[in-house]
Amino acid sequence: MENLKLPIALVGVMAVQLAGGVWWVSQQAATIASLEESVSEFASKMAVEESVNLKRDVQDNAMEIGYLWDETDDLWNELNAQASSIMQIVSLQQRIALLENELKYINRDHNKMLDGKDGM
Repeated sequence: MENLKLPIALVGVMAVQLAGGVWWVSQQAATIASLEESVSEFASKMAVEESVNLKRDVQDNAMEIGYLWDETDDLWNELNAQASSIMQIVSLQQRIALLENELKYINRDHNKMLDGKDGM
C-alpha cells in the first residue's frame, strides 16, 4: 500500500459522489418521513370522516325506520277500517237475506190464505 498512487481528481470525484450519495439518502429519508406524516394525517382524517358518516347513516336509517313504522301503523289502521266496513256489509247482507226469506214465506202464506179464501 505504500506505492499506492491515486490521482487527486479521482479522489475528488469519489468524495463528491460520496457526498452526493449521502445527500440523496438524506433527501429520501426526509421524503419518506414527510409521506409517513401525511399518511398518518390522512388516516386520522379518514377515521373521523368515517365516524361522522357512520353517525349520519345511523341517524338517517333511524329516521327512515320511524317513517316506515308510521306508514305501517297507517296501513294497519286502514286495514282495520276496511275489515270493519266488510263486517258491516256482511251483517247487512245477512239481514237482507233474512228479510228476503221472511218476505218469501209471508208471500207464500199470504198466497195460501188468498187461495183458501177464494175456495171457500
